[in-house]
Amino acid sequence: MNPSLVILCPGQGAQAVSMGKAWHAASPEARAVFAAADRRLGDRLGSPLSRICFEGPAERLNQTDVSQPAIYVTSVACWRALLAARGAGADAGVKEAGVIAAAGLSLGEYTALHIAGAFSFEDGLELVVLRGRAMQDAADAAPSGMVALIGADESQAQVVCDEARGDEVLVCANFNAPGQVVISGSKGACARAAQVAESKGLRASVLAVAGAFHSPLMASAADRLRDALAGTRIFPPRCTVISNVTALPHEAGTGGTIEDLIRARLVDQLTMPVRWSDGCSGLISRVGAPDGAATRGGGGAGSGGVAGVEWHELAPGKTLSGLMKRIDRSVKVESHDEPVTTTHT
Repeated sequence: MNPSLVILCPGQGAQAVSMGKAWHAASPEARAVFAAADRRLGDRLGSPLSRICFEGPAERLNQTDVSQPAIYVTSVACWRALLAARGAGADAGVKEAGVIAAAGLSLGEYTALHIAGAFSFEDGLELVVLRGRAMQDAADAAPSGMVALIGADESQAQVVCDEARGDEVLVCANFNAPGQVVISGSKGACARAAQVAESKGLRASVLAVAGAFHSPLMASAADRLRDALAGTRIFPPRCTVISNVTALPHEAGTGGTIEDLIRARLVDQLTMPVRWSDGCSGLISRVGAPDGAATRGGGGAGSGGVAGVEWHELAPGKTLSGLMKRIDRSVKVESHDEPVTTTHT
């Protein structure tokens, strides 16, 4: 019996020069994804996307308008190659592939939704290109940034924001794992926050990002994304997909159809915090740890989880497997930054 799969999709920050290059060399399915992206985007990024991924320069790859489509395309290329390695067609649906759930960190939610069949590869690519450009423009419009607080919980991070905010913007932006919260806001407020955090015994690290993502300073980007999503055809996901905003599966509710709620939550994601840690903990309780191992949340196969579940992280990078070690060490995530780990046993 083939195992059930949970797919984790990386977000911005996972990019690195040569990302996807090994997959491109090893897999015709991966090559087809990069070729399709290059055809679709043409010279909109100044150079073919595949060339920027494989050759850099790093300064261009790290810019928000490039890194977002680069990560999305690399992750989808990795996924298509993994499908082929498992004997499934590149266009196999999640049920044929054994996928029971998918989740993505911020940008990665678009990859997860595409894998689940919520929108086509091309439509997802257009969305992330616009998202990256709109977020870059919003960042350029107001000096801002992000600060990681190491050792902080949500209440401690909120206190830091309240004490350092002044008359500027400063909010909690990412709850990545226990003891790792990222705050986001105006440049001056971020500088004050680093000082306040250290006075409380927390370690503060200013992040090398373009601006205050997942904060009210991204409102103009959210407006542009809302318009783009309104014109994008969206379908109900064919497996569980976790929302970054709610930390719960995308499901229909009192707010409308599941398609409309997905649109709304993707817009909200730009100005509201990413609850990755809570989303992963809830998913573990829902589907179980690998091979039914017991988890702190009681989500093993013996308590309602799915027996024989495997957790996989798509390229690029290994950020999500690292975060999972802090969220729940019983969950072993297999990363696929390069194709050496694609063999299924």
